[in-house]
Amino acid sequence: MKIASLVFGASCAVATLSGADEPKFEAASAKRMDCGLIHNSMGPGTVTLRGDPLKVVLTVAFKLKAYQIVGPSWLESDCFEIVAKMPEGATSDQIPAMLQALLMDRFKLVAHKEDRPQPVYSLVVDKGGPKFKEAEEPPANFRRMGARPGQIFFRAASDIRGFKGILTMAQVASFIGSGLDRPVHDFTRLKRTYDIDLSWAPDPTIDRPPGPNSIAAATPPSGLTGPDLPTANLFTALRESLGLKLEARKEPVETLVIDHVERVPIEN
Repeated sequence: MKIASLVFGASCAVATLSGADEPKFEAASAKRMDCGLIHNSMGPGTVTLRGDPLKVVLTVAFKLKAYQIVGPSWLESDCFEIVAKMPEGATSDQIPAMLQALLMDRFKLVAHKEDRPQPVYSLVVDKGGPKFKEAEEPPANFRRMGARPGQIFFRAASDIRGFKGILTMAQVASFIGSGLDRPVHDFTRLKRTYDIDLSWAPDPTIDRPPGPNSIAAATPPSGLTGPDLPTANLFTALRESLGLKLEARKEPVETLVIDHVERVPIEN
């Protein structure tokens, strides 16, 4: 088992996790609150995470999915309000490191990373073969829509999920896995870029709602309405539209293990 130590103690936590040269928030408050309405904003200037369970904050701070974080059960049930002012000149790319420093300072977080066997989905080619073509240039319908080469359209609403663009299979696996309860690994052995168009009807037993750092949160309109909306779930749509399928198996997954975290933060 591969283990990478992140925190050895509070005295060296900042240097070990986020780097000694990373900025901290100029000012911040952290307090418990009742769960209910969620409001998240990532700047500019101010970071607000209001009403989220702490596990959600951890996913933003460490750029991980919820299933990659192991800790006490209250991480998913207790909600908090974090409002922090970014220092002058700080960029959005530095927000995760600043959140890590805040978690260690106000919640006394101590954690380490290790690879743990977890359920995953393997993306493989179905027995009939792939139903998409290798892409050499943006298709005509993309040009009519004014899309640029490399542009990807995402669909995310109560009645549709999906994406369309010129993608690698690794990207397809990543986009699919962003809404599931486990990662998706690419085992298709298809190494080029392809013209992909996939839509499916969300199934609450399979699909998770987009999180605060999900790419689907900034989704443009899909342009699909009425009878054009998909009726197949993700597994069926993959087979019927792309000739791909998901197989369940266990693989090592990078996991953040929470060794210690305070349930009541230091507020100011």
